[in-house]
Amino acid sequence: MWIDGGASSKNSESAEVASALAGSMVRLRARLRRESADLAGGWSWTQLLTLTRIIEEGSSTVTELAAAEHVRPQSMTDTVRVLTKAGLVESAQDVNDRRRMQITPTAHGRKVARDLRTVRESWLAQAIAVSADPAQIRLLGEAAELINKLADESQLRVARQG
Repeated sequence: MWIDGGASSKNSESAEVASALAGSMVRLRARLRRESADLAGGWSWTQLLTLTRIIEEGSSTVTELAAAEHVRPQSMTDTVRVLTKAGLVESAQDVNDRRRMQITPTAHGRKVARDLRTVRESWLAQAIAVSADPAQIRLLGEAAELINKLADESQLRVARQG
């Protein structure tokens, strides 16, 4: 599906929402990092997201991880190297294709990810409970679904201007 980058009112409104949403996501991500800084071990958000993806989706190659996270394979190689050095993941040759390396989480990596998620989600749940009414809480749930759809939509291509 292609989206025309034209100047219709819908696109203008979408641009305003996109700007506000991007800024809000950056602020929320920073706050979540701050709330879990004691557990984060100095690992970057990208490194922790990659660890979470490996845990949730099972063993993967660097190429598969790079595609899933929308980064270059070289960048993902660096990320996996840091995670491996920290003992959060390990790699082994693929049993079906000896040229490929499968990346899997270690028990330590699973524990770190679980602990970080618990701290972050606990803080966020408390913040939502204090800041939002029931209708807003439902709206946040719907927004989360849409944000995930936007992040995962491999068929979505946006026409770039200029």
